[in-house]
Amino acid sequence: MMAAASARTLSKVARHADTPTRRVTNTAALVPRIFMRCQGRAYGTGGAGFKSRILLAAPVRGSGRVLGCAFLLGGGFGLYQTVKLTLQHHLAEEKSKAPELGTDLKLTLYQYKTCPFCSKVRAFLDYHGLPYEIVEVNPVMRQEIKWSTYRKVPILMVNGTVQLNDSSVIISVLKTYLVSKEKTVSEILTYYPEMKAKNDSGKDVIEFGNKYWVMVRDADADRLYPGKDTRKEEIKWRKWTDEWLVHLISPNVYRTPTEALASFDYIVREGKFGTFEGFFAKYFGAAAMWIISKRLKNRHHMQDDVRQDLYKAVNDWVAAIGKNKKFMGGDQPNLADLAVFGVLRVMEGLQAFDDMIEHTKVKKWYQRMQKATQRVS
Repeated sequence: MMAAASARTLSKVARHADTPTRRVTNTAALVPRIFMRCQGRAYGTGGAGFKSRILLAAPVRGSGRVLGCAFLLGGGFGLYQTVKLTLQHHLAEEKSKAPELGTDLKLTLYQYKTCPFCSKVRAFLDYHGLPYEIVEVNPVMRQEIKWSTYRKVPILMVNGTVQLNDSSVIISVLKTYLVSKEKTVSEILTYYPEMKAKNDSGKDVIEFGNKYWVMVRDADADRLYPGKDTRKEEIKWRKWTDEWLVHLISPNVYRTPTEALASFDYIVREGKFGTFEGFFAKYFGAAAMWIISKRLKNRHHMQDDVRQDLYKAVNDWVAAIGKNKKFMGGDQPNLADLAVFGVLRVMEGLQAFDDMIEHTKVKKWYQRMQKATQRVS
């Protein structure tokens, strides 16, 4: 939202609103792809022939030495087996705790770094250990996505041929793929049909059916959502993130002229702007967004002090998790955790973020999420 807001001040056609369409298109020759190959090697202690040569090399009269060698060899082999089984058991336990991996997917994310919707997708990919390449899009010219008729971000290309749009659909599709592994990403997309709708302004938009649902069999759903209402709660808070929390970001980061200037300094520094574009965005964009943020506040019926809406929203989220759980998902984050974290972290380094940490109870959960989503290079 922050990146798209700056884009709107620079060009009427440069918007990032997360209103999705879906296309399956053959763009393999145009899109960068990631190839990851893992190599493994098996290690052993030597075959029977190795031990036979040691025994045959010993003189018959040195039977004590032979027995000593056999004792040492047997003891060493037993120790090796014990260590091996212990290590295998430990690795099995760690694997069972780790999120699902899908390293067969070649993913390329087209994004604005400071866009909360793009941040949601990155949080999901990082948590699940999915390797991906980032293409930072210039919010004005958008040459990086000129190959696409869909002109908004995030865009996620899968294996160079399947294009996914809309952050929540991207996450639901990939989670379904990771859990079931029975269908291709293209096949899973059919579970999320496009629907024409109208937004609050009466403008025609494209929406998706089942947008917040992970479309898996009952047996997989029981494993993924062990609690009675865990699936219902995940869907509820994912929708809340898109329909309320994300709208609190712009009014808070552009709350005052000073905060607006600091926000655009961050956007320009982290985004992809030319020299002139960056200067224009930082100074003229900051002034424009300070004014626009007032309109956004009124549109979404926020309080005069928009910080209070942010504090209440974040404390409502923490209260919903409860005191006895690390995450909404329990011991591990679920899709609601990842969505909320992805939206909030675009404020890092800004006054709004510091105020949120100081005046709410979100800090411990947020730190756990930072650790859980830390990307391994």
